[in-house]
Amino acid sequence: MLLRRIAVASAVLTSAACAPLQKGTKAAPAEPVRITNQIPFDISVCQTPPAGQMPTPTDPNILVGALMATRPYVMECLVAPPSRGAEQTSRVTLKARATEQETQHTLTGVNLTPEGEACVRKAVEAAVPLKVLPKGSAPVSAEVEFLHEQGRSLSVTFGTNVPSDYSGAVRLGQPQWCDCYAPYATQVPPTLEATVQLVKNQATPGPITFAPTGSPEGEALAACLQQKLAAVPVAPSAEDVKFVRTFHHFNARATAPAPALAPQYRFFQGELVRNQRIAEATLASGVRASASSAYDAVVLQQQKAKGKKPLPEQATRCAELTAADAKWVSALAAQLQAEQQSLATVQELKAQEASWAPAEASLQEAVAATQKDHANAQQQLEADQKGCPKP
Repeated sequence: MLLRRIAVASAVLTSAACAPLQKGTKAAPAEPVRITNQIPFDISVCQTPPAGQMPTPTDPNILVGALMATRPYVMECLVAPPSRGAEQTSRVTLKARATEQETQHTLTGVNLTPEGEACVRKAVEAAVPLKVLPKGSAPVSAEVEFLHEQGRSLSVTFGTNVPSDYSGAVRLGQPQWCDCYAPYATQVPPTLEATVQLVKNQATPGPITFAPTGSPEGEALAACLQQKLAAVPVAPSAEDVKFVRTFHHFNARATAPAPALAPQYRFFQGELVRNQRIAEATLASGVRASASSAYDAVVLQQQKAKGKKPLPEQATRCAELTAADAKWVSALAAQLQAEQQSLATVQELKAQEASWAPAEASLQEAVAATQKDHANAQQQLEADQKGCPKP
């Protein structure tokens, strides 16, 4: 069930990636230059993974979920041209393993440069800290794979023209501008438009002005970004260029929908959130399985002792099991909500363009499967609560 669910999520993200998110902007009515590199930025990479929140991986699903959740960090590494080789497709395979004696992260990359591998490795090791397992534990391992396709996945390319290269430098700078995005930890920042002037033979940008955002928070973000933009160097151009640099934002950790986004961007935002919710539900199922094994071990110990009364530890282990059950149910409910929101958005898009039909079918399958998983998890919670011995 788990591998099939992950495959469904991957299929939707990949097929939807055909939609043109990397549109260019014309500089001005009299200037036919096409400005590229106006690609979205997922601000979730600004958030450092919580220290000490990684459960001891005594079940493979804990590792699978934790590795899946690194997707925003991995894909952000691959936005930068120095991280990728000459091919259009880059593949990252992450493996994690823990035993009683050691832990190990293994990264296999196709079309990754040493710089790209170093970026991914640093991000994954920070997000998924491994610990040796308790004595008597069986080895645990997991593997996930991420695919980046230039032209379909978010990526910066240089060499088109001076304003495009400047726009690309701005995009690569955004992960270092996290102070600007700090107020949006659980929200999607607004889409912003900045009019940028590049002055002939000048290595710094000219005047930069943002269109009104309609909110104090948006104005504060625009003011912060304006200062950052002014510091981005420019390769001196042979003539003056004036163009609009649009800032599209995503947030894989958003806790609420982003209705202000255009439907296509809203869909991609929803899919990023959905991927995180699947990762969280996968991890929660692993925690539940680990708690169940610990409880079963105590029950077996009590049966071997042929005692009529439950061992004192049974109540504690059963309480841990039902707590894990509840978190699993909650994680599946959050996943279901994300899938239903993505389905509603893709149905809106399909009404305008029939090519969204495969994505709709995949999401309908995902919704139905998660509804079933959620119902089963709820039943399991109720059964475990009834079966727990009295403290």
